Amino acid sequence: MTRSTAVTSRTLLGVVLLGLAASAAGAEPPLAPELPSVALPAPRQRVLTEYESAWQAKDARALAAKRPSAPAPSSIPYVFSAVDTAHGDREFHLLWPEGAPGAVGTEAVDKPKITVYLAPPERATGAAVVVCPGGGYRIVAADHEGKQIALWLNSLGVSAFVLQYRLGERYRHPAPLHDAQRAIRMVRSRAAEWRVDPQRVGILGFSAGGHLASTAATHFDDGKPDAADPIERQGSRPDFAVLCYPVISLLDPPAHSGSRLHLLGDPPDPALVLLLSNERQVTARTPPTFLWHTADDPAVPVENSILFFEALRKAGVPAELHVFPHGRHGLGLAPDDPVVSQWTELCARWLSRRSDSSSGAERPAVSGEPR
Repeated sequence: MTRSTAVTSRTLLGVVLLGLAASAAGAEPPLAPELPSVALPAPRQRVLTEYESAWQAKDARALAAKRPSAPAPSSIPYVFSAVDTAHGDREFHLLWPEGAPGAVGTEAVDKPKITVYLAPPERATGAAVVVCPGGGYRIVAADHEGKQIALWLNSLGVSAFVLQYRLGERYRHPAPLHDAQRAIRMVRSRAAEWRVDPQRVGILGFSAGGHLASTAATHFDDGKPDAADPIERQGSRPDFAVLCYPVISLLDPPAHSGSRLHLLGDPPDPALVLLLSNERQVTARTPPTFLWHTADDPAVPVENSILFFEALRKAGVPAELHVFPHGRHGLGLAPDDPVVSQWTELCARWLSRRSDSSSGAERPAVSGEPR
Protein backbone atom coordinates (compact mmCIF):
# COMPACT_ATOMS: atom_id res chain seq x y z
CA MET A 1 0.00 0.00 0.00
CA THR A 2 1.25 3.46 -0.85
CA ARG A 3 0.91 6.18 1.76
CA SER A 4 1.00 9.90 1.17
CA THR A 5 0.44 12.95 3.34
CA ALA A 6 -0.54 15.26 0.51
CA VAL A 7 -2.64 13.96 -2.34
CA THR A 8 -4.32 16.10 -4.99
CA SER A 9 -7.51 15.17 -6.75
CA ARG A 10 -5.59 14.74 -10.02
CA THR A 11 -3.22 12.29 -8.37
CA LEU A 12 -6.04 10.39 -6.71
CA LEU A 13 -8.00 10.14 -9.92
CA GLY A 14 -4.95 8.73 -11.68
CA VAL A 15 -4.08 6.08 -9.14
CA VAL A 16 -5.26 2.50 -9.13
CA LEU A 17 -3.77 0.61 -6.21
CA LEU A 18 -4.63 -1.60 -3.27
CA GLY A 19 -5.44 1.29 -0.98
CA LEU A 20 -4.40 4.92 -0.94
CA ALA A 21 -4.18 6.49 2.51
CA ALA A 22 -3.53 10.04 3.49
CA SER A 23 -3.68 11.99 6.74
CA ALA A 24 -4.09 15.67 7.39
CA ALA A 25 -3.68 17.46 10.70
CA GLY A 26 -3.13 21.16 10.27
CA ALA A 27 -0.02 22.51 8.56
CA GLU A 28 0.55 21.85 4.87
CA PRO A 29 2.73 18.70 4.69
CA PRO A 30 5.47 18.10 2.12
CA LEU A 31 4.47 16.65 -1.21
CA ALA A 32 4.61 12.88 -1.51
CA PRO A 33 6.62 11.12 -4.22
CA GLU A 34 4.88 11.18 -7.57
CA LEU A 35 2.54 8.26 -7.99
CA PRO A 36 2.09 6.36 -11.24
CA SER A 37 -0.61 7.66 -13.51
CA VAL A 38 -3.15 5.03 -14.48
CA ALA A 39 -6.40 6.09 -16.11
CA LEU A 40 -9.64 5.32 -14.40
CA PRO A 41 -12.37 3.57 -16.37
CA ALA A 42 -14.06 5.53 -19.14
CA PRO A 43 -16.44 8.30 -18.02
CA ARG A 44 -19.48 6.88 -16.35
CA GLN A 45 -22.57 6.42 -18.48
CA ARG A 46 -24.77 6.02 -15.36
CA VAL A 47 -24.98 2.27 -15.83
CA LEU A 48 -26.87 1.12 -12.77
CA THR A 49 -25.77 -1.82 -10.69
CA GLU A 50 -28.41 -4.43 -9.99
CA TYR A 51 -28.47 -3.11 -6.43
CA GLU A 52 -29.14 0.47 -7.51
CA SER A 53 -31.74 -0.64 -10.04
CA ALA A 54 -33.51 -2.38 -7.18
CA TRP A 55 -33.50 0.85 -5.17
CA GLN A 56 -35.49 2.46 -7.94
CA ALA A 57 -37.93 -0.40 -8.45
CA LYS A 58 -40.32 0.68 -5.67
CA ASP A 59 -41.27 -2.96 -5.31
CA ALA A 60 -40.21 -5.03 -2.30
CA ARG A 61 -40.14 -8.22 -4.34
CA ALA A 62 -37.83 -6.65 -6.90
CA LEU A 63 -35.63 -5.34 -4.11
CA ALA A 64 -35.30 -8.82 -2.66
CA ALA A 65 -34.50 -10.39 -6.02
CA LYS A 66 -31.92 -7.75 -6.95
CA ARG A 67 -30.00 -7.50 -3.68
CA PRO A 68 -26.25 -8.22 -3.61
CA SER A 69 -25.30 -11.87 -3.33
CA ALA A 70 -22.92 -11.43 -0.37
CA PRO A 71 -23.62 -14.24 2.10
CA ALA A 72 -25.53 -13.36 5.25
CA PRO A 73 -24.81 -14.96 8.62
CA SER A 74 -28.31 -16.42 8.64
CA SER A 75 -29.56 -19.03 6.17
CA ILE A 76 -32.82 -17.05 5.92
CA PRO A 77 -32.60 -14.50 3.08
CA TYR A 78 -32.94 -10.90 4.21
CA VAL A 79 -35.47 -8.84 2.25
CA PHE A 80 -34.55 -5.20 1.74
CA SER A 81 -37.35 -2.83 2.71
CA ALA A 82 -37.99 0.50 4.39
CA VAL A 83 -38.12 -1.21 7.79
CA ASP A 84 -35.11 -2.68 9.58
CA THR A 85 -35.92 -6.32 10.41
CA ALA A 86 -32.40 -7.74 10.48
CA HIS A 87 -31.91 -8.07 14.22
CA GLY A 88 -34.45 -10.57 15.49
CA ASP A 89 -35.29 -10.08 19.17
CA ARG A 90 -32.28 -7.92 19.97
CA GLU A 91 -32.79 -4.92 22.26
CA PHE A 92 -33.87 -1.73 20.52
CA HIS A 93 -35.00 1.73 21.57
CA LEU A 94 -37.32 4.15 19.81
CA LEU A 95 -35.59 7.50 19.47
CA TRP A 96 -38.81 9.25 20.49
CA PRO A 97 -41.02 6.81 22.44
CA GLU A 98 -43.92 9.28 22.36
CA GLY A 99 -43.62 9.80 18.61
CA ALA A 100 -40.98 11.38 16.39
CA PRO A 101 -41.33 15.08 15.55
CA GLY A 102 -43.02 15.48 12.20
CA ALA A 103 -44.24 11.86 12.12
CA VAL A 104 -46.96 11.34 9.53
CA GLY A 105 -48.22 8.03 10.91
CA THR A 106 -47.75 5.31 13.50
CA GLU A 107 -46.36 2.50 11.35
CA ALA A 108 -42.89 1.01 11.81
CA VAL A 109 -41.47 3.34 9.13
CA ASP A 110 -42.60 6.31 11.24
CA LYS A 111 -40.66 5.17 14.32
CA PRO A 112 -36.89 5.70 14.04
CA LYS A 113 -34.93 3.51 16.41
CA ILE A 114 -31.53 2.15 17.34
CA THR A 115 -30.79 -1.54 17.78
CA VAL A 116 -28.20 -2.21 20.48
CA TYR A 117 -25.05 -4.29 20.00
CA LEU A 118 -22.97 -3.85 23.15
CA ALA A 119 -19.37 -4.99 23.00
CA PRO A 120 -18.60 -8.01 25.20
CA PRO A 121 -17.56 -6.69 28.65
CA GLU A 122 -14.19 -8.44 28.53
CA ARG A 123 -13.34 -6.69 25.24
CA ALA A 124 -15.17 -3.37 25.54
CA THR A 125 -13.00 -0.32 24.89
CA GLY A 126 -15.65 2.26 25.74
CA ALA A 127 -15.96 3.40 22.13
CA ALA A 128 -19.37 3.45 20.44
CA VAL A 129 -20.56 3.86 16.85
CA VAL A 130 -23.96 4.74 15.39
CA VAL A 131 -24.26 2.68 12.18
CA CYS A 132 -26.24 4.08 9.23
CA PRO A 133 -27.02 1.42 6.57
CA GLY A 134 -27.41 2.56 2.97
CA GLY A 135 -30.30 2.20 0.56
CA GLY A 136 -30.65 5.43 -1.40
CA TYR A 137 -32.85 7.04 1.28
CA ARG A 138 -35.52 4.60 0.05
CA ILE A 139 -34.74 1.36 1.91
CA VAL A 140 -32.32 0.25 4.65
CA ALA A 141 -29.73 -2.43 3.85
CA ALA A 142 -29.80 -3.36 7.52
CA ASP A 143 -28.16 -6.77 7.31
CA HIS A 144 -24.89 -6.49 5.38
CA GLU A 145 -24.54 -2.74 6.09
CA GLY A 146 -26.01 -2.89 9.59
CA LYS A 147 -26.08 -6.11 11.56
CA GLN A 148 -22.87 -7.52 10.08
CA ILE A 149 -21.08 -4.22 10.65
CA ALA A 150 -22.24 -4.11 14.27
CA LEU A 151 -20.89 -7.61 14.89
CA TRP A 152 -17.55 -6.63 13.32
CA LEU A 153 -17.35 -3.56 15.54
CA ASN A 154 -18.12 -5.73 18.56
CA SER A 155 -15.10 -7.88 17.64
CA LEU A 156 -12.98 -4.72 18.04
CA GLY A 157 -14.48 -4.00 21.44
CA VAL A 158 -16.71 -1.23 20.04
CA SER A 159 -20.39 -1.04 20.94
CA ALA A 160 -22.64 -0.45 17.94
CA PHE A 161 -26.09 1.04 17.56
CA VAL A 162 -27.74 0.36 14.20
CA LEU A 163 -29.99 3.22 13.16
CA GLN A 164 -33.31 2.89 11.39
CA TYR A 165 -33.89 6.39 10.07
CA ARG A 166 -36.89 7.82 8.26
CA LEU A 167 -36.91 7.55 4.47
CA GLY A 168 -38.40 9.04 1.31
CA GLU A 169 -40.88 9.34 -0.22
CA ARG A 170 -42.68 9.46 3.11
CA TYR A 171 -40.07 11.73 4.72
CA ARG A 172 -37.67 14.32 3.38
CA HIS A 173 -34.83 16.31 4.90
CA PRO A 174 -34.41 17.11 7.78
CA ALA A 175 -36.06 13.96 9.22
CA PRO A 176 -33.11 11.58 8.57
CA LEU A 177 -30.63 14.08 10.01
CA HIS A 178 -32.76 14.60 13.09
CA ASP A 179 -32.82 10.83 13.57
CA ALA A 180 -29.02 10.52 13.32
CA GLN A 181 -28.50 13.44 15.69
CA ARG A 182 -30.98 11.98 18.16
CA ALA A 183 -29.23 8.60 18.03
CA ILE A 184 -25.89 10.20 18.93
CA ARG A 185 -27.51 12.15 21.75
CA MET A 186 -29.25 9.03 23.08
CA VAL A 187 -26.02 7.00 23.18
CA ARG A 188 -24.32 9.81 25.11
CA SER A 189 -27.24 10.19 27.50
CA ARG A 190 -27.13 6.47 28.36
CA ALA A 191 -23.35 6.16 28.33
CA ALA A 192 -23.12 4.93 31.93
CA GLU A 193 -25.82 2.28 31.39
CA TRP A 194 -24.24 1.04 28.16
CA ARG A 195 -20.65 1.32 29.46
CA VAL A 196 -19.46 3.67 26.72
CA ASP A 197 -17.39 6.85 26.82
CA PRO A 198 -19.59 9.83 25.82
CA GLN A 199 -16.48 11.47 24.32
CA ARG A 200 -15.86 8.51 21.97
CA VAL A 201 -19.15 8.22 20.10
CA GLY A 202 -18.66 8.03 16.33
CA ILE A 203 -20.83 7.53 13.28
CA LEU A 204 -20.41 5.11 10.36
CA GLY A 205 -22.39 4.95 7.14
CA PHE A 206 -22.58 3.24 3.77
CA SER A 207 -23.68 4.84 0.50
CA ALA A 208 -26.73 7.02 1.29
CA GLY A 209 -26.13 6.13 4.92
CA GLY A 210 -22.67 7.56 4.32
CA HIS A 211 -24.33 10.77 3.19
CA LEU A 212 -26.36 10.79 6.39
CA ALA A 213 -23.22 10.15 8.45
CA SER A 214 -21.33 12.93 6.66
CA THR A 215 -24.30 15.23 7.20
CA ALA A 216 -24.23 14.48 10.93
CA ALA A 217 -20.47 15.16 10.87
CA THR A 218 -20.94 18.59 9.28
CA HIS A 219 -24.31 19.73 10.70
CA PHE A 220 -24.40 19.43 14.49
CA ASP A 221 -24.90 21.37 17.70
CA ASP A 222 -23.68 21.24 21.28
CA GLY A 223 -27.04 20.39 22.79
CA LYS A 224 -29.43 22.46 24.89
CA PRO A 225 -28.30 22.46 28.55
CA ASP A 226 -31.69 23.71 29.76
CA ALA A 227 -33.80 21.23 27.74
CA ALA A 228 -36.51 19.37 29.65
CA ASP A 229 -35.60 16.21 27.74
CA PRO A 230 -32.22 15.00 29.10
CA ILE A 231 -31.35 13.48 25.72
CA GLU A 232 -31.58 16.89 24.07
CA ARG A 233 -29.01 18.26 26.51
CA GLN A 234 -26.34 16.20 24.76
CA GLY A 235 -24.35 17.44 21.77
CA SER A 236 -24.84 15.80 18.38
CA ARG A 237 -21.28 16.17 17.01
CA PRO A 238 -19.80 12.70 16.43
CA ASP A 239 -16.25 12.25 17.75
CA PHE A 240 -15.16 10.48 14.54
CA ALA A 241 -16.70 9.30 11.28
CA VAL A 242 -16.25 6.29 9.01
CA LEU A 243 -17.66 6.74 5.50
CA CYS A 244 -17.91 3.72 3.20
CA TYR A 245 -18.50 4.36 -0.53
CA PRO A 246 -20.49 7.40 0.62
CA VAL A 247 -22.76 9.74 -1.22
CA ILE A 248 -21.30 13.14 -0.32
CA SER A 249 -22.36 15.67 -2.93
CA LEU A 250 -25.86 16.35 -4.22
CA LEU A 251 -24.50 18.42 -7.09
CA ASP A 252 -24.15 17.02 -10.62
CA PRO A 253 -21.65 15.57 -11.07
CA PRO A 254 -20.95 13.46 -8.97
CA ALA A 255 -24.33 13.24 -7.23
CA HIS A 256 -26.25 10.00 -6.81
CA SER A 257 -29.55 11.13 -8.28
CA GLY A 258 -31.67 8.52 -6.50
CA SER A 259 -30.48 9.58 -3.05
CA ARG A 260 -31.08 13.24 -3.89
CA LEU A 261 -34.56 12.46 -5.20
CA HIS A 262 -35.64 10.52 -2.13
CA LEU A 263 -34.09 12.98 0.32
CA LEU A 264 -35.23 16.25 -1.28
CA GLY A 265 -37.97 15.38 -3.77
CA ASP A 266 -38.33 16.53 -7.37
CA PRO A 267 -37.45 19.20 -8.11
CA PRO A 268 -35.08 19.67 -5.17
CA ASP A 269 -34.70 23.02 -3.46
CA PRO A 270 -31.40 24.43 -4.85
CA ALA A 271 -30.52 25.88 -1.45
CA LEU A 272 -30.84 22.44 0.17
CA VAL A 273 -28.79 20.85 -2.61
CA LEU A 274 -25.94 23.20 -1.68
CA LEU A 275 -26.49 22.85 2.07
CA LEU A 276 -26.40 19.05 1.90
CA SER A 277 -23.46 18.80 -0.50
CA ASN A 278 -21.29 18.06 2.47
CA GLU A 279 -17.93 18.64 0.81
CA ARG A 280 -18.95 22.32 1.05
CA GLN A 281 -19.79 22.14 4.76
CA VAL A 282 -16.50 20.90 6.24
CA THR A 283 -14.97 23.07 8.99
CA ALA A 284 -12.18 22.65 11.52
CA ARG A 285 -14.77 21.13 13.87
CA THR A 286 -15.68 18.33 11.47
CA PRO A 287 -14.50 15.15 13.24
CA PRO A 288 -11.58 12.97 12.10
CA THR A 289 -12.77 10.82 9.22
CA PHE A 290 -11.86 7.50 7.56
CA LEU A 291 -13.15 6.95 4.00
CA TRP A 292 -12.97 4.12 1.50
CA HIS A 293 -14.32 3.66 -2.01
CA THR A 294 -13.70 1.65 -5.16
CA ALA A 295 -12.40 3.52 -8.19
CA ASP A 296 -14.91 2.01 -10.59
CA ASP A 297 -18.03 2.15 -8.40
CA PRO A 298 -20.77 2.49 -11.06
CA ALA A 299 -23.45 3.78 -8.70
CA VAL A 300 -21.75 6.36 -6.44
CA PRO A 301 -18.69 7.87 -8.14
CA VAL A 302 -15.40 7.79 -6.22
CA GLU A 303 -15.21 11.57 -6.62
CA ASN A 304 -17.61 11.81 -3.67
CA SER A 305 -14.97 10.48 -1.28
CA ILE A 306 -12.19 12.45 -2.95
CA LEU A 307 -14.05 15.74 -2.63
CA PHE A 308 -14.75 15.17 1.05
CA PHE A 309 -11.17 14.09 1.75
CA GLU A 310 -9.79 17.20 0.08
CA ALA A 311 -12.16 19.42 2.06
CA LEU A 312 -11.03 17.75 5.29
CA ARG A 313 -7.38 18.22 4.38
CA LYS A 314 -7.86 21.91 3.62
CA ALA A 315 -9.67 22.37 6.95
CA GLY A 316 -6.84 20.66 8.85
CA VAL A 317 -9.03 17.74 9.94
CA PRO A 318 -7.27 14.37 10.36
CA ALA A 319 -8.44 12.16 7.51
CA GLU A 320 -7.58 8.93 5.75
CA LEU A 321 -8.82 7.75 2.35
CA HIS A 322 -8.41 4.33 0.72
CA VAL A 323 -9.30 3.86 -2.95
CA PHE A 324 -9.41 0.28 -4.20
CA PRO A 325 -9.09 -0.33 -7.96
CA HIS A 326 -12.19 -2.46 -8.50
CA GLY A 327 -15.42 -3.38 -6.78
CA ARG A 328 -19.16 -3.07 -7.25
CA HIS A 329 -21.33 -0.85 -5.11
CA GLY A 330 -22.86 -2.12 -1.89
CA LEU A 331 -20.05 -4.46 -0.77
CA GLY A 332 -20.42 -4.06 2.99
CA LEU A 333 -17.65 -6.08 4.64
CA ALA A 334 -16.75 -7.40 1.15
CA PRO A 335 -16.23 -10.98 2.43
CA ASP A 336 -15.82 -12.36 -1.11
CA ASP A 337 -13.26 -9.78 -2.22
CA PRO A 338 -9.77 -10.39 -0.75
CA VAL A 339 -8.60 -6.92 -1.77
CA VAL A 340 -11.49 -4.68 -0.78
CA SER A 341 -12.15 -6.63 2.42
CA GLN A 342 -8.91 -5.24 3.79
CA TRP A 343 -10.75 -2.02 4.54
CA THR A 344 -11.85 -3.49 7.86
CA GLU A 345 -8.28 -3.98 9.10
CA LEU A 346 -7.23 -0.57 7.78
CA CYS A 347 -10.17 1.03 9.56
CA ALA A 348 -9.48 -0.85 12.79
CA ARG A 349 -5.90 0.36 12.78
CA TRP A 350 -7.04 3.92 12.11
CA LEU A 351 -9.46 3.73 15.00
CA SER A 352 -6.71 2.42 17.26
CA ARG A 353 -4.32 5.28 16.56
CA ARG A 354 -6.30 8.33 15.60
CA SER A 355 -6.45 11.34 17.92
CA ASP A 356 -9.04 14.08 17.91
CA SER A 357 -7.05 17.21 17.17
CA SER A 358 -10.17 19.38 17.26
CA SER A 359 -10.59 18.75 20.98
CA GLY A 360 -6.89 18.54 21.76
CA ALA A 361 -7.36 15.02 23.13
CA GLU A 362 -4.97 12.21 22.40
CA ARG A 363 -7.53 9.46 22.77
CA PRO A 364 -7.66 6.51 20.41
CA ALA A 365 -11.20 5.55 19.43
CA VAL A 366 -10.29 1.92 20.03
CA SER A 367 -7.61 0.68 22.38
CA GLY A 368 -5.02 -1.75 21.05
CA GLU A 369 -4.50 -3.39 17.67
CA PRO A 370 -7.29 -5.12 15.71
CA ARG A 371 -7.98 -8.61 16.98
